[in-house]
Amino acid sequence: MGYGSPAGYNSFSEYYDTLMQNVGYKERCSYIMEVFRRLDHDMGLSLDLACGTGSLTVELKKNGVDVYGIDASYDMLSFAREKAEESGLDILFLCQKMQSIDLYGTIDTCVCTLDSINHLTKISDVQKTFDRVSLFMNPGGYFLFDANTIYKHQKVLSDNTFVYDTDDVFCVWQNSLRENNIVDIELDFFEREGKVYYRTEEKFAERAYSDEELTDMLVSAGFEVVSRYGDMTFDDPKEDEQRVIYVARKLSK
Repeated sequence: MGYGSPAGYNSFSEYYDTLMQNVGYKERCSYIMEVFRRLDHDMGLSLDLACGTGSLTVELKKNGVDVYGIDASYDMLSFAREKAEESGLDILFLCQKMQSIDLYGTIDTCVCTLDSINHLTKISDVQKTFDRVSLFMNPGGYFLFDANTIYKHQKVLSDNTFVYDTDDVFCVWQNSLRENNIVDIELDFFEREGKVYYRTEEKFAERAYSDEELTDMLVSAGFEVVSRYGDMTFDDPKEDEQRVIYVARKLSK
């Protein structure tokens, strides 16, 4: 699972890292850097878009990438800043929505991971996001992002319920699939303090887009799709792929 950190995330930010501890940020960082190594692309000045609590941003910085992060949630970014400080890293974090980023200058690379694009449930907002990334991307620069597939929304998330039981929190995840491959997600958190459990909740939605839709929007924004991979692989996506990685190159005007 992954999250794009919409501005409404409040209590969720407290449990995000606990629920995402199996993501493998170090491995994902290594994978991303290998993608660009194979493309002979110097990541240069890089943006971690929808960075959440900054785990990937920190890993990229530790590996020598000149990176900063953007997220729409102040709560998520407070954890990101704390994480960077604890690691002794000077990382800039900005609070902005994906579809309206306003950068100080151009970038050479943008990464947007863990199905953050799916949190934009309007095609127009995805197009705006691609357009804004393109606007600040140097020609020849690369945009790498991943997206949950229609297969995952219809066959895995669908109308199912999941339970996560950790030392810190008990979480019940309830899904409801509706039109346009949109899944409404309701998270209930139960945190124990002594003999008492306190309940908080978060609600949001994710939308899955077809490969044709994403490719058309990238082309419209001035990108060409260089590669499509199954998650954390260098293989073509399978029919039952749950997450697809897109690597797109900014064309010269």
